[in-house]
Amino acid sequence: MDNSIFDLLYLLSALCFILALKGLASPLSARFGNYVGMVGMALAIGTTLFAFHITNFTLILTALISGGLIGLIMAWRISMTALPQLVAAFHSLIGLSAVCVALVAFYRPDQFGIGRIGYLSSASLIEMGLGSIVGAITFSGSLIAFGKLQALLSSAPLLFKKQQWVNIVLFVILIGLFVLFVSSQNQFVFWGLIFLSFALGFLLVLPVGGADMPVVVSMLNSYSGWAASGIGFTLHNNLLIITGALVGASGAILSYVMCKAMNRSIFNVLFAAFSTGDTTQNKQIAEARPIKTGNAEDAAFLMGNASSIIIVPGYGMAVAQAQHVLKELADLLKNKNIDVRYAIHPVAGRMPGHMNVLLAEANVPYDDVLELDEINRDFSTTDIALVIGANDITNPAAKNDKQSPIYGMPILNVGDAQTVLFIKRSMASGYAGIENDLFFQNNTMMLFGDAKKVCEDIIKAL
Repeated sequence: MDNSIFDLLYLLSALCFILALKGLASPLSARFGNYVGMVGMALAIGTTLFAFHITNFTLILTALISGGLIGLIMAWRISMTALPQLVAAFHSLIGLSAVCVALVAFYRPDQFGIGRIGYLSSASLIEMGLGSIVGAITFSGSLIAFGKLQALLSSAPLLFKKQQWVNIVLFVILIGLFVLFVSSQNQFVFWGLIFLSFALGFLLVLPVGGADMPVVVSMLNSYSGWAASGIGFTLHNNLLIITGALVGASGAILSYVMCKAMNRSIFNVLFAAFSTGDTTQNKQIAEARPIKTGNAEDAAFLMGNASSIIIVPGYGMAVAQAQHVLKELADLLKNKNIDVRYAIHPVAGRMPGHMNVLLAEANVPYDDVLELDEINRDFSTTDIALVIGANDITNPAAKNDKQSPIYGMPILNVGDAQTVLFIKRSMASGYAGIENDLFFQNNTMMLFGDAKKVCEDIIKAL
């Protein structure tokens, strides 16, 4: 088949990926975006298999079937609360793939049509070097993100003395090794480059914690895209270059948007640890301040007499898998002519769009789901704000306490509602490790328990 046909098919595939990203920008078109993305991927895989004149498909088909089965099983079994760590795990695989491709290209350049060992062009060496650096940092950084999200590591920043200086020294050494590798083509320098990049990935993500983790997951998504793009240059595959650039650029833009939503710079997120404050002091403060508690019957009475309610979902809803029963509660309230809407903070949950996905899974109408800027003013005229495990993004300390590590971060102004009903398992602090002043406001009633069970009890009481 003529190469121009393959180029045309690659172009169609790239167009599908662009349409997929466009579709994913809105809940209304997200399903269409997913379908178009799948078509584009099938087209890309099929074209690649035929374009490179492969005659033995046994190994490739075995890998495709094995990978497809593993993906299918994971999609069935993975819980929505584990989705962020699953994404981090996928990012690590992309990073590791970039490193492996760079290594194979270095030791078997004839297979890639880029020359012979020891006689590689500077352009190829730069592609391999950059691809392996970005890939290795993505791999090790994603492993740390996975460990933090899976609670295998503490979510708090992990620091040691002079860590930032160590990172700077490693970065300078890395640049030196890269220049030496391109000029010498020495295999030991290449391995040193890779191992140093692994170490830098660990050290860059270890100090990140608390509410910054969703931004880091987004950044790792961007890194994985650039790593894939680097693979594309090494393999002379235009589609991989385009696809990687799309993922890398979209991840970078999303990270910027999230940082803006948190009123923080990306450098502050990546290079300044998110302090969790003095937990002992927090505990003492919590014990010294009174709170108002209630039960499902109390909540049902208040909600049944309200005219407007804003629901704020958070990670607590995801843990309890309460989105479906919450939808049932919202429908029941609507049938009583009560205005019910949902408020979403850009960094709610453990990854970008986490809450949007859960609400979409429960078939919550898209028109009822509003972003922070769209609904924040409405809290002051709302009868009830129902918060379900959304801790850090509702903490008034972000506005009132200049000593708080989250000071300056835009929050959902749930405290302005006439009554705040806060469903929570305990008084434990949120992911950022900061006590929430909202618990102690006079207009806040704490409803302790599993979010799904509490919502079910409210429905029964209604």
